[in-house]
Amino acid sequence: MYKRHGSRYKARRRAVDVLFEAEFRDQDPVAVVEQRRRLACDPESGVLPVADYTATIVSGVAENLDGIDSAIASHLSSTWRLDRIPAVDRAVMRVSTWELLHNDEVPPKVAVSEGIELASDYSTDVAPAYINAVLDDIATEVQRARSTNES
Repeated sequence: MYKRHGSRYKARRRAVDVLFEAEFRDQDPVAVVEQRRRLACDPESGVLPVADYTATIVSGVAENLDGIDSAIASHLSSTWRLDRIPAVDRAVMRVSTWELLHNDEVPPKVAVSEGIELASDYSTDVAPAYINAVLDDIATEVQRARSTNES
């Protein structure tokens, strides 16, 4: 079944690509975005422009990486550590967790479902289920904290 994806999904997907590449190449992900933006100015390069939302996600993840990774790690099963999870799954969870923790414009339900879909697109058959569990736990925690703050 073909599913139409909007610009935000495409931006999330590109952010996962950038975060994965930056980790693999041991580079600053914000520098990777800047490099892509420069290359996109040259029509000969074949590099697509980087959407503003992609750059926002990547810089947000980079700026808040310790807190994001801590949130993810605290919801993993006791037999898994964040560094043992495939890099692509870490990138997907980092994008969704950044949205859950730092972007009030994205409803938690959307951040979770988009993360699951990215995992389905990029990773193994088992990844969407455990990524769903981790993101659901983080979303529940965020919603609980927000309702406590509103009271």
